[in-house]
Amino acid sequence: MSQEAPFQRSEALGALRTKHFDLVVIGGGITGAGVALDAAARGLRTALIDGGDFASGTSSKSSKLVHGGLRYLQQGDVSLVYQALHERRRLLANAPHLVDIQPFLLPLFAKDGLIPKKLSRTLGVAMWAYDATGGWRIGKFHQRIDTAEAIAHMPTLPADKIGGAYIYYDAAADDARLVLTVIRTAVLDKGAVAANRVRALGLAKTPGRIIDGVEVEADGERFTIATGAVVNAGGVFADDVRALDEAAHPRSITPAKGIHLTVPWDRVRNDIGVILPVKGDRRSVFVVPWGDHTYVGTTDTNYDGPIDDPQCTPEDVAYLLGALNAWTGAGLTHADVTGTWAGLRPLVTNGGSGRTADLSRQHSVLTSPSGMVTVTGGKLTTYRQMAADAVDEVVGSLLGADLPDVAKRSPTARLALRGADGWDTIADAAVAAGLNRATGDHLARRYGGEATALLADIAERPELAEPMVEGLPYLRAEARHAARAEMATTLVDVLSRRTRALLLDRNATRRAAPAVAADVAPLLGWDEAEIARQVAAFEAVVDAELAAETDQALPPGVPAGTRA
Repeated sequence: MSQEAPFQRSEALGALRTKHFDLVVIGGGITGAGVALDAAARGLRTALIDGGDFASGTSSKSSKLVHGGLRYLQQGDVSLVYQALHERRRLLANAPHLVDIQPFLLPLFAKDGLIPKKLSRTLGVAMWAYDATGGWRIGKFHQRIDTAEAIAHMPTLPADKIGGAYIYYDAAADDARLVLTVIRTAVLDKGAVAANRVRALGLAKTPGRIIDGVEVEADGERFTIATGAVVNAGGVFADDVRALDEAAHPRSITPAKGIHLTVPWDRVRNDIGVILPVKGDRRSVFVVPWGDHTYVGTTDTNYDGPIDDPQCTPEDVAYLLGALNAWTGAGLTHADVTGTWAGLRPLVTNGGSGRTADLSRQHSVLTSPSGMVTVTGGKLTTYRQMAADAVDEVVGSLLGADLPDVAKRSPTARLALRGADGWDTIADAAVAAGLNRATGDHLARRYGGEATALLADIAERPELAEPMVEGLPYLRAEARHAARAEMATTLVDVLSRRTRALLLDRNATRRAAPAVAADVAPLLGWDEAEIARQVAAFEAVVDAELAAETDQALPPGVPAGTRA
């Protein structure tokens, strides 16, 4: 490891103002994070900026699965599934603290007590094909189980309509946590510079019309970051970033909205992930346990609203609750929903029309005449390969001749992420410190070996081991760690992305918001007025979610388009 520099926004802004970089990456989602790590690991002087918070867009609002995509295989996109399963194996090795194997139950629904032979044969072939394409890489193969075993995994399924099931294996990860860890690895281990809330306004160019700077605004100040190349990893905003460079807005991205909702686990009672078909549609939904909650998703619909603030609508909620209720009889209503999130997939337009579900999840890399490399499309699981392809283009086409010592090939296939070292000792260390093993496992799975910093804080101040939000596993120490070491600058950052409290139980999180704000205030320099403003801003996010889901007007004083 290189000599560590602190992961502090003030120091990063100072470097952005004064240093010259080989590469500036615009976009702090998973793709931009991956590009920054890949570039810095090759030896490029790298900067990463995001106009909002890291992972504040699609990369914190996914299905949180690291998977090949069984349905993509069924659609015939074998190469994407092969690549994704290969990357899944790498992530399990490089980030064992963040990525874990997730079994899935695929029930076989019977009609009049019989499973249609064509359906049974089709699913069996799909299971074997998934294993052969790359599922075997994690040492797990699918299996056929009987009805009693299937019901044991999800007792709310209708036993009289089940004719057994398949179990197959994928993986899962907290998406926002993964993004932050990749960025911290780039900065602390490889010398990159990263800052959130730095908005790209334009591009500086040489007399020959080649990009040599990115004009930005941060905290009300405008300045130019000097650079030799730019990678546009803006996700659904990638076309807007391209418009800073090109004569016309390219309109190359078709946003597809995907929503998820969270309900109490005891209303569903699944101990593994479950895939349920949506009656009357050609889609299925994931039903995934998450501690004391279960989340359900996703939708996949055309979207033409404001891309900076997609919301869950009453129709979205009804669709997912209807899909779940149709097979479980749980009778869930909106009153049972404890959290929701809506994200936009940046799908590359294929020139046709129709369902966004049918657009490819393959990624695209292109270079403009002025030297901007844009990487779009793809999926969470394949971020590392997307990043490697983008940096290959930067090194091969833009900077290779000027920087002969930079590695031509990506070194990230076997590059461990922060926290991977020592993550499996944290639970024992927590128990030795007087915490219970469940808390130790929670810290190990979120911070890996870096959880030693939180354990040290708790040793000094035992009250920091208290719950941050009642009923959720997060500790008060985690809020302080987010402000001190993870570049959280707002209460929403802490409660929505550094922890996922907002997604799990927004009402309990709202009640806890004033206390959390008071905990982080000394670290962020907030006075009483700023604490009140931060709490009000968080409450506005909750109010906006609820208003959108119930199709009601926002309360007075709550701005439309409040972004989490």
